[in-house]
Amino acid sequence: MGTYNKGIIGAFSGKVGPVVGASWRGKEILRSLPKKSNRIATPEQALHRMKFTAVISFLNPIHPIISRYYGNNQGEKSRINRAMSYHMKEVVQYADPEYTFAYNKVQVSKGYLPGIEGGLVASTIANTLTFNWNDNSGQGEAQATDALVVAVYEPSSKQWVYSLSVANRNTTTGTFVLPPTFSGTTVEVWVLFASVDEKKYATSTYLGNVLVS
Repeated sequence: MGTYNKGIIGAFSGKVGPVVGASWRGKEILRSLPKKSNRIATPEQALHRMKFTAVISFLNPIHPIISRYYGNNQGEKSRINRAMSYHMKEVVQYADPEYTFAYNKVQVSKGYLPGIEGGLVASTIANTLTFNWNDNSGQGEAQATDALVVAVYEPSSKQWVYSLSVANRNTTTGTFVLPPTFSGTTVEVWVLFASVDEKKYATSTYLGNVLVS
């Protein structure tokens, strides 16, 4: 892959002969077309592809959370790249015949803002999660106005739902209404706090699983 400066005709995208032109992260790039291969993947290669696909499928639905709150973009390595790398190494695990996830190791965000303190989640109202926590405003850079971000995963349907603002840090409680189809299922729950301008955010906290009323 190479980059190029725009000439008098400007940049181009698409295929021209054996070359493809495109724009990537603000740069104009040229790359050659991949060669077709008839080689059969080894068992190890096939498992790695399955692993990669499993992680992509798991994280894609919460792209809006990860793209906002997972560390910082570093050069050509985006927040999504960093989240992929972490989950490939630390979270996904093979349980024949498929890959599963160690939910207690999952991170939907990674930052340095103080996170939730004394966080609890329960479901006593139909299709609703109720959250309670301690107000730790003033601890470090924690502000009363920080928003509680919630991410919920239902394993049997492999469905995510989330909210970028359930309540403020100083309210110490909040509720999140789930889809009716989640009733009677056990869901996995993660939370974090993010500043109003979304420039500061906490590493997510796993609150465990809960049976939805």
